[in-house]
Amino acid sequence: MRLSNRFVTFIFAILLASLLGCAGTPTKEGTGEYFDDTAITSKVKAAIFNEPSLKSAEINVETFKGVVQLTGFVSSRASIDKAVEIARGVKGVTSVRNDMRLK
Repeated sequence: MRLSNRFVTFIFAILLASLLGCAGTPTKEGTGEYFDDTAITSKVKAAIFNEPSLKSAEINVETFKGVVQLTGFVSSRASIDKAVEIARGVKGVTSVRNDMRLK
């Protein structure tokens, strides 16, 4: 009986350690958050690509915990405003950081 209790305790400790290892912190994403952010980044890139007035190769997109950061050099203020508007419209985006610059 003591051996089975030790085995169950060992398995529980391994399970607990593995779950805590996947948890996020304020400066590091958890596993689930990483995949959510990857999906958001893909959706924002696709939405920007599908906008004919924007040159998608000029705009870089990164996401961390739902916050989308747009960087790159674009040709007009209208392009910056349009990219920010598109990013805000994507489901899952909590806010948008605009770090784009005019050429």
